[in-house]
Amino acid sequence: MDISAFQLDTLVRPNVKNLKPYSSARDEHHDLSGIFLDANENPFETGLNRYPDPHQVALKERLAAIKQVNKENIFLGNGSDEAIDLIIRAFCRPGEDNIVIPDPTYGMYQVCATINDIKVRKVQLKADFSLDEDQVLKEIDHQTKLIFLCSPNNPTGNRFSKDAISRIISTFKGIVVIDEAYIDFSTDPGFVSWVQRTPNLIVLQTFSKAWGMAGVRLGMAFSSQEIIEIMNRIKPPYNISTLTQKTALEVLQNVDEVQPKVNIILREKERLYNELATLSMVQQVFRSEANFILARMDQANFIYEQLLKQHIIVRNRSKATLCDQCLRFTVGTKEENDRLISALKNIQSS
Repeated sequence: MDISAFQLDTLVRPNVKNLKPYSSARDEHHDLSGIFLDANENPFETGLNRYPDPHQVALKERLAAIKQVNKENIFLGNGSDEAIDLIIRAFCRPGEDNIVIPDPTYGMYQVCATINDIKVRKVQLKADFSLDEDQVLKEIDHQTKLIFLCSPNNPTGNRFSKDAISRIISTFKGIVVIDEAYIDFSTDPGFVSWVQRTPNLIVLQTFSKAWGMAGVRLGMAFSSQEIIEIMNRIKPPYNISTLTQKTALEVLQNVDEVQPKVNIILREKERLYNELATLSMVQQVFRSEANFILARMDQANFIYEQLLKQHIIVRNRSKATLCDQCLRFTVGTKEENDRLISALKNIQSS
C-alpha cells in the first residue's frame, strides 16, 4: 500500500496517545542479580515469589526466531482475546467509532466492541462463505477504525482469498486485523511475514490450537513496532504469568514435536470429512482449513441433543448467519472420532 496514506497517529485515541503508562518495579530496574526490595514481594524463594518479566523478553526472542520477525514486532496477551480488546480500546473512541467484521465469524470481536461501546458493522459472507470484499469496503466510513478478518474463519473453516484481503489492506486507511488462530492447519503461510512492511496490519495467532496450550491462555499479535508499543502502553504490567512464560518456553524448545501432531489432526480431519459425507442425514460437509469441520445436518438440534446424551459434545452453530442446521465438529483423536462416527451412525439408523 501507499505508506504515506496511512497515518497511525490520527487513529490512536487521544487519551491513549497522551497516556503515561504504569511503570512497574521491573521496568525501572533490570538488574536480575540484585537484592529486590522495590516491589513489595515476599522475599522467601518459592520459584514464583517474584513478579514475572513484564516484557516477556526471553519468550519473544525465541518466538522471533521461529516466526522470523523482530521481537519488537511481537505482543503477547492473555489469550488472543486480550489482544482483541486492547486493539479496540487503543484505536476506537467509545460511542463514536465503528469496526467492520464478516458475518458469521468469531464472536469475541462483537463482544469486545460492545463492552467498549463501539458500533459493529457486519458484512454477510457470500453463500460459499467467501469474503465479500466489495461490501466490506462499502461499509467503511470516516469513523471506521478497524476491520477484523478471521482466516481461516470460525465457524466456517474456510480461508479467505489472499487477493481479497490484500485489496482491503491496500484500500483501507485504518487498521486491518487478521486473526490466524487456525493458520497452522492451513495450506497457506498467512500474513505474519507482511507486518514489517505493512504499517496498517495486525496479525493474531495463538498457542491454543496447534500448540496444544489452550489452558495457559497465551495469544500473539504481530505488527509494526509502533503499533506494538501502543498495545504495550495500555496492557496490564504483568499480563503474562511466570508459569505461562516458562511453559511456553519449554514448548518452544521442542518445535519439531508440533507438526507431527498437526499432521495427525489433518489426516483425521480428512477421514472425518469422508465419513460425514457418507451419512444420509448430512446435507453438506464444508471443506475446512482449520481443526474443525462444519456440516449441515437434517435436524441438527436433535442430533446435537442425542450426541450430548452419549457425552459427546459438539458445537451447535445453527443460529449463526448462513449456518442453519449446522453442527461444528472439532477433530479429536482417532478414538474420539471413532466414537463420534459410531454415534452418528447409530442416530441415523434409530
